[in-house]
Order: sequence, then C-alpha cells, then structure tokens
Amino acid sequence: MSLFKNKTLLITGGTGSFGNAVLNRFLKTDIGEIRIFSRDEKKQDDMRHEFQSRMPEVADKIKFYIGDVRDIASVRNAMHGVDYIFHAAALKQVPSCEFFPIEAVKTNVLGTENVLTAAIDAGVKNIVCLSTDKAAYPVNAMGTSKAMMEKVIVAKSRTVSPDKTKICCTRYGNVMCSRGSVIPLWIDQIRAGNPITITDPTMTRFIMSLDEAVDLVLFAFEHGESGDILVQKAPACTIKTQAEAVCELFGGDKDNIKVIGIRHGEKMYETLLTNEECANAIDMGDFYRVPCDKRGLNYDKYFNQGDAERNTLTEFNSNNTALLDVEATKEKIASLQYIQDELAKEGK
Repeated sequence: MSLFKNKTLLITGGTGSFGNAVLNRFLKTDIGEIRIFSRDEKKQDDMRHEFQSRMPEVADKIKFYIGDVRDIASVRNAMHGVDYIFHAAALKQVPSCEFFPIEAVKTNVLGTENVLTAAIDAGVKNIVCLSTDKAAYPVNAMGTSKAMMEKVIVAKSRTVSPDKTKICCTRYGNVMCSRGSVIPLWIDQIRAGNPITITDPTMTRFIMSLDEAVDLVLFAFEHGESGDILVQKAPACTIKTQAEAVCELFGGDKDNIKVIGIRHGEKMYETLLTNEECANAIDMGDFYRVPCDKRGLNYDKYFNQGDAERNTLTEFNSNNTALLDVEATKEKIASLQYIQDELAKEGK
C-alpha cells in the first residue's frame, strides 16, 4: 500500500458497508490516518467499539467526524490535512428516493458538489466518487440523482488542474450483502420459516462483492485520469437464480419462493455502460474507462472537423454480460465473509 503510506484518507458515508470494507483492507497497512465522515453518531460509535475490539493495535488510525455532505461547513471541517477521498455518502434505496426525490438531490447531487468544492479548496490530491449502474439510462429518482452526480463530477474535473486535484468516478452494480441488500433479508426469511420474496424472477442484476467494489475504487485511484468514469466487467444473474442459490446454502425451499412484483422505480435489467459512452470507452481488460469529453462549448469549429471513428463496443448491461447459473452464483455468494459467518452460526 505504498501509495497510501503515511497519507490521510477521508471516507464520506464511512460507516456504511463500503467504509467498513476499506477499513478492513487498509487499517493494518502503512496508511497514516483514515477519517470516517458521516451523520450517524450511533453507527460511528458502533464502528469505533468494533475496531477497538478487533484491531486494538491500529484502531487509533481511525478518526471520526460527525457531519453531513449537505452542509459544506461540516465537510470543510473534516478536510484539513486530507490527501485522498473516497466519496461514498449517498441515498441509495430506490423506493425511498422515489418517495423523497428532493432528499436524493440534496445528498447525491448537492452533497457531491460540496465535497468536491471543499476538497479542491483544501488541496486534496485524489478523489474517487462512487456511483451506480442505475445512473446509466436512469428511470428512477435514485438513478437520476446519481446520473446528475456523475455530471457534477465530470464538470468539476474540468475546473481544476489534475496536477492539483484528480477527480474520478466509479460505477458498479449490486454489492452482495451490503447494508439494505436482499441476501440478508432472504436469510432472515429462511430462518423464520417463511418463503423468501422476490420481485420478478427474470429480472437481472450485476453482482459483486464488497472486496471487488474496493478493488474498483483502488483501480480508479491508481489508473484513472481526471474526469474518468470507470466500470468493472461484472457478471450478472437473474433474481430467481440468486434466490435459489441462497436457498441451497441456507436450507430454504426453492419451490416456495414468493413473487411480490417490481417495487417503485425498479428496472428489469441494469446498464453499466451506455451505447453513447461506448463511442469513446477504452477497454482495460477487467475494466472499462470512459474518459471525460474535453471539448469546450465552442462547437463552431467542429463544422470543419469530423468526429473520430466510433468504437465498436455496444451497451454493457446485465442481460448481455456473463449470466451465472445457480452453482456459479452459489459459489460467488459462499465466498463472502458475511455468508461464511452466517453459515458458521448454523454449524455449516
């Protein structure tokens, strides 16, 4: 972790699943300090006690800051001496954002503007912002607010020299067993003897682990250029396949899965890379890089200059990526530490 040696990293929304994954990955390295910025003092206190108990020799590297990305003054208060930022603070639940769309705008759009403004003013060297597949061809308030967040990130990257502050964005799909995700709910339903509930059996979703989400952010941190959106080539599966995999792992009844219908604002499949982005996307092996459009607003000059030839890439979505079967999905789910801990509780 030499890139982070003696550096100070700030994680907004740091008490969430992503923040916990970063702490587990980084805390025992040569990083100098990790600042957790969030608005929930209870979650911060729980996190403080957990890491003091599990990693007492390095827990002093964690510093906690109460604040809200909606309040730029509280963001500025956490910025002094910060070298790098992982911006994860967001409203993420699709149905709740449908009912309270302005709240999604305040956190996801205006909150991101506050973080970037404060970071640039403080001379932060590198910022990676976390987005979602729902920002590509958005149909719901959460995805629309994240799409606008991405626009803010790209626009902000044009206003500052990358030698001073580099700003990148990552976009990824569903993170299995993250807070508020469906697998922990299904496990609880199985243990209660109830049928597990799914929205639509043919719905597809990209799936990845928390460790893979951290890998994507680190890849963007190291290899991204300012204004980039970086995407990981993730596999996908149907909701039915994922539900059956969890049933096989935890002894649920695959023949007693209850279909409850699509919730507010949900799509049948998600997109990680749009057709329009494919025109300029760069294939980097396990990742796609969508570079920032560096052209200015003076379009007159383009009457005499043709556009570069378009790439042959096409839209990358959860229907045309590698679709996992039940066995492959079960193997991927079973590799998660959360699942291993839950299986251990049952003596499996």
